Order: sequence, then structure tokens, then C-alpha cells
Amino acid sequence: MLLVSAAVTKAQTNSYKFKRDITNVNSAWHSMKLPNQLYKNANIDFKDLRIFGVNGKDTIEVPYLLKQRADKVTSKNITFKQINQSSNLSNYYYTFQSDTTNTINQINLAFKQDNFDWQVTLEGSNNNLEWFSILKNYRILSIKNNYTDYKFTKLSFPDSKFQYFRIALKSTVQPELLSAKISKTDTVKGTYEDVKYKTFQLKNDATNKETVIEIALENPIPLSYLKLNAQSDFDFYRSIKIEYVTDSFKTDKGIQYNYANLYLGTISSLEKPEYNFPNTITSRLKITIQNNDNKPLRLSKLDLKGNVYEIIARFDNPKYAYALYYGNEKAVTPSYEIEKFESKIPSNLTFVALSEEQKNPAYSIIIKKPIFENKAWLWVLMAVIIALLGWFSFKMLRN
Repeated sequence: MLLVSAAVTKAQTNSYKFKRDITNVNSAWHSMKLPNQLYKNANIDFKDLRIFGVNGKDTIEVPYLLKQRADKVTSKNITFKQINQSSNLSNYYYTFQSDTTNTINQINLAFKQDNFDWQVTLEGSNNNLEWFSILKNYRILSIKNNYTDYKFTKLSFPDSKFQYFRIALKSTVQPELLSAKISKTDTVKGTYEDVKYKTFQLKNDATNKETVIEIALENPIPLSYLKLNAQSDFDFYRSIKIEYVTDSFKTDKGIQYNYANLYLGTISSLEKPEYNFPNTITSRLKITIQNNDNKPLRLSKLDLKGNVYEIIARFDNPKYAYALYYGNEKAVTPSYEIEKFESKIPSNLTFVALSEEQKNPAYSIIIKKPIFENKAWLWVLMAVIIALLGWFSFKMLRN
């Protein structure tokens, strides 16, 4: 029976190349952070992550949830109606009223014009008589031509609670305001880790009129945030593309890389050069800035961050010895019932530690052997087949 139980245990874990022991399991629910070194050998979609517990002859599989600690952004539109529109020599005023006093922190403006550069002042009031300043000399911009289609018309400001809001646009022409969407946006910050890069290579390509930056990391790691230190003596707005490497291949000119798009947008002097994108595991990035006929920007460094991946697991018996297994290309995503009852998971979970990566001693590769390993058997089989065919042929001809 011991041999049979050992075989069963081995059969459950022998398709996983690597394991990490889980220590300090002392209650039913625990959480654990995936270490950065794990991403190199685990499947990129995490289908191969398994937790097994062993206690003598018994082996159990532990159900878990994989959580990504990213920012959670919620936005609620607030109903305001426009009650006034006026102007003086150089300012155009738009006043909005709500039935009740509301807290807002964002106004998205839409105009009929395609090309403009205006200064905005935003004020708030509770009686439409006494006004308090919220934003001053806030710049909004729209540029549309053969090279660029760029708009920056979103007013962002600290939470402000008023019944009336008034926008003043400083312009030499009559702005044609199409809409103003007023909202309250809340962001619950996720958990990020700084990512250090190994190399930073910058090239200003005069032929293609672009700047290309290639960043190499030490190992594959999750990335979801990039901040670029970009400077210029003048205002700028240029197209930017961020790509991540998907695979590589060797050529006579060295190793070449295949890339996929991670972010497409604009780098501008009006906005912070910070970019958020879905958490993506990669070991290399390429940033392309289209300069057109402009002088390249001064780019000195960048900051990288990635969201933390965390496992929440239910350990039914602390007496078992648990380990996290991975490294199985043929694994499929597990289906556990606890994902249907996530609301019942305790909020205060204690972290458990994962040991250093080790090769799974139970890992084995099943190789299908040919029926006849020795070629002499093939020759014997062929000779028998030829003899049988010859005998049947002779018999038919004789009849």
C-alpha cells in the first residue's frame, strides 16, 4: 500500500518541473505573493500553478484564487444642467447647476472646433453669487492635421463640493461647446513593485524621423506602468508606441525580436509622461516616439513598475506539507468552487512564505517507445510479409 500511495502522489505531481515549499501554514486561509523569479519558468497565463499537500500516503490539491493587485478605478457621472452662457472681451463663461450639492473632480469637455489652444478657469459656488477658484490658467488643446489627431480637454482637480460650477475660456473666437460630462472618479491604488532594467539603449533615427528606446530586463516580470523623463525647450505633442517582446530568433545579424503593441498614444508637454497598461509579463520593451520634422526630445531615464500577483488559498489541514508546483506546458486552467464564494473569504489573511525554486524530484517525462527498437525485427517482419504475399500469389496462379 505504501508503494501504491507513493505512486499516486508522484502521478499527481510528476508533470510539473519546479516546486516551491510553502512554510508556516497554520490556519485555513493564507495568501502568498508570487516571487519575481517564478515568472521565468511558469506558463505566461499561469495555467500550470498548482498547490499540493502531502501527508504520508495522502495527497490533496489546494483550491486557490489568483489575484492581480491593480488599480481599481470607478467613475460616477453627476447630473448638471447648463443654466448660463455669457462672454466679455476675451472670456466665454459656461455655468452649470445641480439640484443638490455634489462632489466632483473631473469635467470632460467636447467642442466642435478641431484646432484650438485655450486657457481655462474653473470656479465653484453654492449660491451663484460668491465664487471660489478651483483651477487657474489650465490649458486645453486640440490639434488635428495630417500627422496628429490630439485632444486634451479633460479638467482634473481635487474633490470639490458645490452646487454651481462655472467654466471660463480665454479665447479670441467663440468656442462651440458640444457637451460637458461632469463626474466623480475614485481610484483605489493597487500594489506595485519597482522594476529595474538591465540596459537602456536610445537611438535617434533621422531617416525615419523617430526616436527608438530599447529596454532589456534581467528576467521576465510583470509590467503595468512606465514613466518617461522627457524634456524639451518648447511645448511638444508626439505619437508614442510602447511594445513588448513576444519571442526571439537568431539570424546572421544576431538575435532579432518580435514585438506586440502594449500602448498607443501621445507624449505631450501638457500631460505627465506616465502610461498605464494591462499587467504584461515580458523581458524586453521598445518605445518609439515619432518626431516628424521636430528636434528629438531629451530622454534620460524611465521608471518601470508592475502589479503584484497574489495567491489566496484554502488549506483544509495545516498538518500537511504543502508546495506550489509549476512548469507544465500542457496544463489547463483549474476550476475551483471558491471563486463562486469569494465574498466569504476572510479579509485579513496572513502571508505564508515560498521557498527558493527547486527542481521537482518527482518530475518525469514519458517517452513513447517504438514497438520495435531493433531494426532487425523490422527486416524479419518484412520478410514474413513478403513470404505470405508470395505464397498467396502462387496459390492463386495455380488455381
